[in-house]
Amino acid sequence: MLLRILNVRQYFFRSIKTTTHSIKTYEKIKEKRNEALLGGGKEKIDNQHKKGKLTARERINVLCDDDTFVEYDMFVQHTCIDFGMDKKKFSGDSVVTGHGLINGRPAYVFSQDATVFGGSLSRAHANKIIKIMDQAISVGAPVIGLNDSGGARIQEGVDSLAGYAEIFQRNVLASGVIPQISLIMGPCAGGAVYSPAITDFTFMVDHTSCLFVTGVDVIKSVTNEDVTSEQLGGSKVHTEISGVAHKSFENDIQALLNLREFLTFLPQNNMCSVPLRSCEDPWDREVPFLETMIPPISSAAYDMLNVILALVDDRDFFEIMPKYAQNIIVGFARMNGRTVGIVANQPKVAAGCLDINASVKAARFVRFCDAFNISLITLVDVPGFLPGVHQEHNGTIRHGAKLLFAYAEATVPKLTVITRKAYGGAYITSSSKHLRGDVNYAWPSAEVAVMGAKSAASVLYKGKSSEEAYILEEEYREKFANPFPVAQKGYVDDIIEAKSTRWRLCRDLDLLANKQLKNPPKKHGNIPL
Repeated sequence: MLLRILNVRQYFFRSIKTTTHSIKTYEKIKEKRNEALLGGGKEKIDNQHKKGKLTARERINVLCDDDTFVEYDMFVQHTCIDFGMDKKKFSGDSVVTGHGLINGRPAYVFSQDATVFGGSLSRAHANKIIKIMDQAISVGAPVIGLNDSGGARIQEGVDSLAGYAEIFQRNVLASGVIPQISLIMGPCAGGAVYSPAITDFTFMVDHTSCLFVTGVDVIKSVTNEDVTSEQLGGSKVHTEISGVAHKSFENDIQALLNLREFLTFLPQNNMCSVPLRSCEDPWDREVPFLETMIPPISSAAYDMLNVILALVDDRDFFEIMPKYAQNIIVGFARMNGRTVGIVANQPKVAAGCLDINASVKAARFVRFCDAFNISLITLVDVPGFLPGVHQEHNGTIRHGAKLLFAYAEATVPKLTVITRKAYGGAYITSSSKHLRGDVNYAWPSAEVAVMGAKSAASVLYKGKSSEEAYILEEEYREKFANPFPVAQKGYVDDIIEAKSTRWRLCRDLDLLANKQLKNPPKKHGNIPL
């Protein structure tokens, strides 16, 4: 009996000791969690706000649906002991990682924390990103990177470089498997820039974000050029001149809300169908406005963006790279609730000619759509490839071939409408029937020929008097400046009234929804890079 009482007492005191230990552990966890939530501390957070920027966690809270973000590795710390770094450690290090819901669909997110070591990348930082990228690939969900980092953490030497390399490797493996989006919300320099460059879409924030391989101090010392970070790699540079970034926004909140909207157009992965949204815009409505869209003078400009807005659901069009290579328009819209990719020549700019930048812009967009099962609608009004010594010397042949290659390789449904001009090699390149176009239409205003009537007459009737040349030019125009020759050969499926374009395209998209087409087995093609 006494022995039993002693055993009970020992158990009782042991339980009290265990409970006390558990409470202390719980309190320590709570304390560490609160420390992690503060990042680099209140002062650093205040500095971030003074720059007009949100913190890493605030950005995630705006991007993700309320109370859906699940954070990973909150207690991870860097392992560097050199240069006094063993005395400077923060829970979570300099990046917040995890997954959440965006418009009800799962996505993986990493958000670099500029309040901790300037957001610089350590080996621990890289490992956190690698973990969510591997998981995103395995479950088939998009990866979104919110970049705000000073680059590699110098104190760690080659470890930080190895971390970047392993992130790049995941970017490449994930390419064409899951959508990858980079939102640059602060500095992104040195090796860090190559991850956004590999991802599918790169967006920036005006005045607070920049992308460059070498900083202003290095450029000053090597080339003696004086330049600011904004002039070197700001949003204006990359959305208008270099083409590195696809779009920019005024501030963090606008960027994150637009990113939420953008994701509604994309499928979760390359095995999923595109998202469908209920549509109150009648799929079979006619658009009489389009009947008067094409000017009576064939050389006169009009705005192709008005054609796009008239055709798509609710005039809702998310344009990609709107300030770069403006002679071609690319972007996402919906037709009867189904996401489509739109490529359209813009007669308002350079007469809609294809040049180097336009070809590359459109080619990459076409390849993204093909990788993720997004049907393509191409609106054609192109007088040819832009002539000139500069274009030829800079490889217009090679770059134009990229667009041809992209369309020819694509197996998704391809619908094409020739609104006016379709001349020469540009006609072939623009999703023609010869490149496995599924449905090709021509408006009554369509002109399909090797070249324009004036140019053709100057070649065919060289040496003729001006009066004879004019008569012969009109003869050529009468023969080719109409859609009948191309329709008679079956190179377009029908000549349609412009006002009927929307319902025809919606009907065709429904018909082609289960299209099956495969390219010959191969490791990969060799696109002319």
